[in-house]
Amino acid sequence: MNENLFASFITPTMMGLPIVVLIIMFPTILFPSPNRLINNRMVSVQQWLTNQVLKQMMMIHNPKGRTWALMLVSLIMFIGSTNLLGLLPHSFTPTTQLSMNLGMAIPLWAGTVILGFRHKTKASLAHFLPQGTPMALIPMLIIIETISLFIQPMALAVRLTANITAGHLLMHLIGGATLALMSISPTTALITFIVLVLLTMLEFAVALIQAYVFTLLVNLYLHDNA
Repeated sequence: MNENLFASFITPTMMGLPIVVLIIMFPTILFPSPNRLINNRMVSVQQWLTNQVLKQMMMIHNPKGRTWALMLVSLIMFIGSTNLLGLLPHSFTPTTQLSMNLGMAIPLWAGTVILGFRHKTKASLAHFLPQGTPMALIPMLIIIETISLFIQPMALAVRLTANITAGHLLMHLIGGATLALMSISPTTALITFIVLVLLTMLEFAVALIQAYVFTLLVNLYLHDNA
């Protein structure tokens, strides 16, 4: 209980050097490139899930938007695998760092916005001023729509950071309470342990859902601009 509550969110180091890059690259080992004529069950399940997610995301896009298919699939696989690996004991979750999530959100958001202004200039500019707006409200609405446009990447990053961080903190608190109650009240400790197990199962679902939500919102931004 003397451990700092936010110790699990500190960037890990080895011999004084940060190893975040190695941790970020580690999930790629879980998705091997098939080099056989007949794949094993694990690779077959991974390919089936990838095809299902890709089919669902690409059905709303035109051929120009479907060129982002590899980017979106790579994004959801990276975020999902990183979130799941962060649930292991004594591990580090890069997606709890706002700087990393902003590093993913801002380039993807900027790419969709630039794509929209390049290929659908009139439609993109029309979003700043809804049709039928009274003359007196035009300056205010343009400012509001501009602010809402620039808030989109921040909302993407903060949503992912807040959900993953809150779940990890709650698991840390309940786990510490379980250890503290074992010597005081075994019955209460058993109840908190059951709550911890249920919360862990919920966090597995949250890790996958947040990866899907992040990718889905990027997909919707692309659909509005492509």
